[in-house]
Amino acid sequence: DWVRQADYTTRERLLTAAESLLLESGYERVSNRAVCAAAEVNPAAVHYHFGSKEALVAALLQSRLGPLWESSMDGLDQRDATVAECVAAVVDPLVELAADPIGRLHIRLLARLVLARQDIGWTARWFSLEPFVGLLLRRYPEMHEAEARTRWMLAFDLVLGQFGAPLAADRVLSARAVTTLRAFVTAGLTADWES
Repeated sequence: DWVRQADYTTRERLLTAAESLLLESGYERVSNRAVCAAAEVNPAAVHYHFGSKEALVAALLQSRLGPLWESSMDGLDQRDATVAECVAAVVDPLVELAADPIGRLHIRLLARLVLARQDIGWTARWFSLEPFVGLLLRRYPEMHEAEARTRWMLAFDLVLGQFGAPLAADRVLSARAVTTLRAFVTAGLTADWES
């Protein structure tokens, strides 16, 4: 039990150090070695606990953003939510995060990982496409799974591009732009897919 507690403490120290360094210096300038030094742990700790810088960032995002999405998405999953409600549950937490420098960092990191299409090995439920695909297929059972997956990938590309792409910088979307984004994404997800 003591070993497990020490591992958790080291892991959390690494996440906190990484978050601080990423906010200060940006993704490109932060190395695993720098994170370990800032956390005052063994130089191999990032590799031991996470395996890679990308996996460290993914763990950071899941620990910081996971509860936000769980609170907005889990209720929708329990009932027959509309696609518009699902889109709002994805977009609205991003609006909240974009109002804060640390939140903007999290969004930019998430956009970087998702838009790069790397296999990160997300472990938190709402960080994978599967539950979103399931929500769409429940609403439109005649839609093919591959089509639902492609639509959600495009939806996340658009949403994350608006909130977290490097060119977005510290831009804050107006309420009107958020409403338009929600409507546009909803329309794309629900458009008649048969030509």
